[in-house]
Order: sequence, then C-alpha cells, then structure tokens
Amino acid sequence: MEAKIDLKEAMSIGIGGMVGGGIFAVLGLAVGLAKGGTPISFLIAGLIALLTSYSYVKLSLVYSDRGGTVRFINEGYGVGVFSGGANNLLWVSYIIMLSLYASAFGSYAPNLWQITSNANLNFHLYASSIIIIATIINYYSANVVSKIESIAVVVKLVILLFFILVGLYGLTTSEHLNQLAPSSWESPLSLLAGGMVIFVAYEGFELIANAVPDIKNPSSNIPKAYYGSIIFVIILYVIIAGVTVGSLGFDTIKDAEDYVLAEAAKPILGQIGFTIITIAALISTFSAINASLYGGSRVNYEIAEKDELPHQFTYKFWNHPVGLAITAILTLLMVNTLELESISTAGSVGFLLVFAIVNSVGFKLSNKTKGNAFVPALACVACLVAIIVMLVQHYSTSKLDVFIALGVVVICFVLEFIYKKIEQKS
Repeated sequence: MEAKIDLKEAMSIGIGGMVGGGIFAVLGLAVGLAKGGTPISFLIAGLIALLTSYSYVKLSLVYSDRGGTVRFINEGYGVGVFSGGANNLLWVSYIIMLSLYASAFGSYAPNLWQITSNANLNFHLYASSIIIIATIINYYSANVVSKIESIAVVVKLVILLFFILVGLYGLTTSEHLNQLAPSSWESPLSLLAGGMVIFVAYEGFELIANAVPDIKNPSSNIPKAYYGSIIFVIILYVIIAGVTVGSLGFDTIKDAEDYVLAEAAKPILGQIGFTIITIAALISTFSAINASLYGGSRVNYEIAEKDELPHQFTYKFWNHPVGLAITAILTLLMVNTLELESISTAGSVGFLLVFAIVNSVGFKLSNKTKGNAFVPALACVACLVAIIVMLVQHYSTSKLDVFIALGVVVICFVLEFIYKKIEQKS
C-alpha cells in the first residue's frame, strides 16, 4: 500500500499522544514537588524525551514496523525473557496511562455535574463509566476512535493555546508572579523528581513508531515528526506550567491539585474560564482513553504474536483481540484501587525503564542504524538516573508509591520468566 501519512499528520500523532490527559492529570503533582520551578521540571522531562527520540528516529528508519517499540526491543535483545518482560511492561504502562486519564476525567467531571453528594463516589462513577464507554466505542469501530482523536487534537490545542494567551496577559497583573522566581524553586533533586513524576505527559511520542510504515518520505519526515512534536509540546508545557504557577497561590494549587488547570483559568476568565478548561480536560482525557485502549490492545496482540505472552491473547472477542477487554478490565481495577500519585509514579517508572531499554537498543545497534552511539547511551543513563532520583525522593514521602512502581516492574519480568519455563516444558 502507498504511504499516506504526511509530516503534519505524523506530528499530529505525536502531539496528540503527548497532549492527552497527562497535562490535566499531573500538573498539580508537579507543582507539589517543584513549586516555582515547575516549568523547569517540565523542561527536564521534555529533554529526556527529546534525547530518547533520537533512538526512536534511527530505529524507526531501519525497522519500519507497526509493532513500534515491541519490534525495537525484540531486534535488540531477541525474543526471550528479557524482551518479553520489557514488552509486558510497555503494555502494563499503557494500562497505567489509561488509569491516569480516567482518574483525570473522574476529577474534572464532577465540577460540571455531580451525580451524588459523595465526592469520592462521583469520582469512581465517572472514572469507571468513561472507560466502559470508550471500550464500547473501540469494539464498535476503530474508525470512530480515529475520528474522535482527530477532532479532539484540534479542540484541545485551540483551547490550551487560548488559555496560554489569556494567562500570559493575566500574569502582567498577577500577585503570584513572584512565585516563578528562583527563590521559590525547590532543590535540584526535587525539580528532577517533579519532572519525572510527570514524565507520563511526554510518553505519547512513541506512538509515531507504530505509524512509520505509512509515513510519506520517511527519511525526511520521520526525524521531523519526532523532534518537531516533542519540541512543540515542551514549549507548550513549560508555558502552561509557568502561567499556572504565576496565576495561583501554592495553597490554592494544592487544594485544586486534581483539576488545577481549570482553576488557573479563573483569575482572568472567572467561572466561564474554569468551565471551558474543564470541558477541554474532559475532551482530552476521553480521546486519550479511546486512543490508548486501541494502542494498548494492539501492543498486547503484538507481544502475544511474538510468543512473549500466551497465544490465547491473539484470540478474538466480538471480532477484536481479547486484549482489548483485558486491558479495559485491568484499567478499571487500577483506577478504582490506586491514588493518582501512585498511578503517575508507576507510569513514569514504567515508561522511563522501557525508554532506557530502547535507548540501549539504539546504542547496541548503532552500527546497523548508522547512528551516533553516544546519544542513545546518554539518553539511557539519563532515564536510569531519573528513575533512581524519583524513587529515592518518593521513598522519603510515600514508600507505598515506590513499592507499587517496583512491584509492577518485577511482576512483568517474573511472569514472563514463569511463562517461558512452562512453555519449554510443554
């Protein structure tokens, strides 16, 4: 088939994957860790994503495959326990991202309409309902998923750019502008930890890898798509973080941690601004859930096809891979049992470790990809250091988050080891 995705559409895949529900869900968490240095935290996280994209560019050009990250890891390490565990972690990280998006939806939606008088119950009802609705849509038609995402990318970017313009104007008279001064920043380690807990807001660029076989003029457009989308989102996030911190007091941000972006629109636009950003958050998280359900089930299918998960995962349920239903069920379980910070921490650790592995593949295969070995090596080290700093920082404040994140990683590799042992005996 003739390639049909041009540069603009390829960049839209990356931007849409990154500007999903992440920024709406984790901005408050970042401010809690970095305070006035939150824009720096977003910049640090973005630079690690940008470094990692070098490996994705080089590997995408040589190993053009809809398997994307799964294919890269298998090329670097062969099909075995390590690659299987890493690919399982990628799938589980998709589930964690879905939980994060659903959590954001459940936090924003009650601001428009409360189903019951119980705030906690409202959260769970909204978060669970949106997963179920998105699952039904995915089973109904993949084309509908694609159309929803295409429309949502435009809507959320227009609203966020409007928020930035209005917010920058509002900063000229804001009494909280001094919060952006270096004197209000947390320590360098806290800035790095803040950037890593919100790293999930950048992971979506890897979706470009799955679309590589359909991209026109790949040698030129693939690098531009990766680098261009990440740089655009870095600038977008840094400005949004700056506007938020400069518009609201830290106490207000803490009180509205789960829906802080909507609260940041109040000083200039009042309740109307709050409502507009809330609607943008609902559209963004809903579209992100739709796309991530599709992507997650596809990753699950790819892993099972490579015999790194039981072959039963390739079976169909209502004419779709059974992994779609399993992904949805696991997401429902996670969003209704874990706190937002635990979900975000586990997601960031998962994707940082997967990206570290992909970077190591970029280093190992640099001769085949004709790439510079130093850049993926540096990116791999950066991902690993970021994981360590984040876990050390979190251990002093929330040991449970650390145990959950490490537990997810260990389980993915242990289950793959057990599966391979059982497979060998049979």
